[in-house]
Amino acid sequence: FFFFFFFVFFFFVVFFFFFFFFFFLSIVLGAPQKIMYLCEEHWRNRGVRNDIDVQYFTTLPAIFGVKKYAERLMAVCDGRDIGVNLQTTLTEVDSGASKAKFTDATGSEIEKPFDFLHVGLPHKAAPAVTASEVSDDSGFVDVHEGTLQHKRFPNVFGIGDCTTLPTSKTAAAVTAQSKVVKTSIREFIEGKPLSSVYNGYTSCPLVTGKDKLILAEFRYGAEPHETFFWDQGEESKLQYFMKKEVMPKLYWSLLLKGKWEGPGILRKLLNPLGKN
Repeated sequence: FFFFFFFVFFFFVVFFFFFFFFFFLSIVLGAPQKIMYLCEEHWRNRGVRNDIDVQYFTTLPAIFGVKKYAERLMAVCDGRDIGVNLQTTLTEVDSGASKAKFTDATGSEIEKPFDFLHVGLPHKAAPAVTASEVSDDSGFVDVHEGTLQHKRFPNVFGIGDCTTLPTSKTAAAVTAQSKVVKTSIREFIEGKPLSSVYNGYTSCPLVTGKDKLILAEFRYGAEPHETFFWDQGEESKLQYFMKKEVMPKLYWSLLLKGKWEGPGILRKLLNPLGKN
């Protein structure tokens, strides 16, 4: 009985230690959606939801770039009567008339009146990057997807939002990239072959209400790459607690000081079979 109790106690100590020192997840893919879900919930709680038409417009062919999470988010929208308009591009906003114009995939123009409009602007690199020789035609630092070494200047390495890496630009991605960059730079200086490879890991916590959240984690190929053994695609209060209470502390104490290299070790401990 003593050994059983000790094992259970040890497991929970380890679990909660890693849980409270998990990872900081930034927002990109879900940023325009989060305010929508929160507003919809607020209006519903105030009893005015039936008077409001909530519509979501995106230039993408899906509400989210990973099929698993896209399906879950579409279910959330369907259940809350939120209209989803795919492959539509915002082209003009007439603030005086409170009208927004969009162009759909066929080139047709759509005009929508609005009382409240929230726009997620296109992302681009800083002028200092786009004007430099290290950027490609897209304006981002042109690096190899695995080693993060520049494709034309071998003594240059890229990390974060300024790169051409085909993954979502989040702080979670930076934590995983930092380990690769540190290893690659050291091996380059020592004249060794570059051995560390970035797998495209990134994450996006999708807040769907004031106390629930879908915790999307994925890698290259839009493949789910979740850290915990439960299904992170389900709305969860536990995951919301992580986002609200834990991650801000991690941001200041670990992430900004370069002391966190992603949840790889944690994933091996809590999700050794790679479920979900």
